[in-house]
Amino acid sequence: VVDLAEARKKAKALKAEIALGAVPRSEEKARKAVPTLTEFIEDHYLPSVKPRKRTWWTDRDLFRLRLKPVFGHKRLNQITRQQIQAFHTGVKAEGKSASTCNHYIKMLRHALNLAVDWGMLDRNPAARVPLFHEDNQVEHYMNSDELDRLLHVLRTDSNRSVCLISLFLLSTGARLNEALTAQWQHEDRDRRVWRIPASNSKSKKVRSVPLNDSAIEVLDQLDSEKSFEHLFINRKTGKPYTTIYKIWTRLRKDAGLPHLRIHDLRHQYASFLVNSGRTLYEVQQILGHSDPIVTQRYAHLSTRALQDAANSASEAINGSKGG
Repeated sequence: VVDLAEARKKAKALKAEIALGAVPRSEEKARKAVPTLTEFIEDHYLPSVKPRKRTWWTDRDLFRLRLKPVFGHKRLNQITRQQIQAFHTGVKAEGKSASTCNHYIKMLRHALNLAVDWGMLDRNPAARVPLFHEDNQVEHYMNSDELDRLLHVLRTDSNRSVCLISLFLLSTGARLNEALTAQWQHEDRDRRVWRIPASNSKSKKVRSVPLNDSAIEVLDQLDSEKSFEHLFINRKTGKPYTTIYKIWTRLRKDAGLPHLRIHDLRHQYASFLVNSGRTLYEVQQILGHSDPIVTQRYAHLSTRALQDAANSASEAINGSKGG
């Protein structure tokens, strides 16, 4: 509601815009045609990434948990960089890890990049939002006593399925998702090789994992070979496991190792290889690292190999005939 003088002023300005070629109603319609973030994510983004991204459901959950309540009602061109950065800071203030905070921004950035590519948005407001520094080098290695405690739990606990999954991870160095999606058709006991197809591999390349004696023992204890495609089946549902974190939390506490993560079993396997004198190249090939820099994180474990290298200098000194 405006007074007569203000109405005349607005009408005069509008008339001038029209005289210069503007079409106010068309511009208003165009503005309203820009979808809200919820409409874009649900109608365009998720249908696009679902057949292209194995973990598309993580994007769905990230949006539903925190992004939708804050930005879901806003049109794409109403979201600003300042708003996104304030959201990022707010999640950190809740006590969430840097990695968790960054996941929200990475997902939003990717989604809005697609909106730009598809002509729904002129620029991506999340493009230059700085991420928090992530310390993803955290690893927990078990000493012999801790390993014995864990193995005792894994060999005696009543939940045999999850225990066998854990033993398989410790015996192969595989990622959890690789084990949970493993199928019998890819297991070759005769050649002692597990072939991980590109669709299940993080690198999106086929890779082969050697099966040692303890891995073969796990396969021998499974009763799913003749009845199911997958190795590890949840008997309550009759379907492959999708997560084991709840049971794993109990198992690690029973072993007195409350901070041991599932992924630490992969690190532990790498430590077995390095400490037995295997080269970092061998570790890289077995673990399926596409970049040797990733494998370099285990270099500090190679105490035996470094000691042998240092002893070669000692042998040369002591063997010299110089007096």
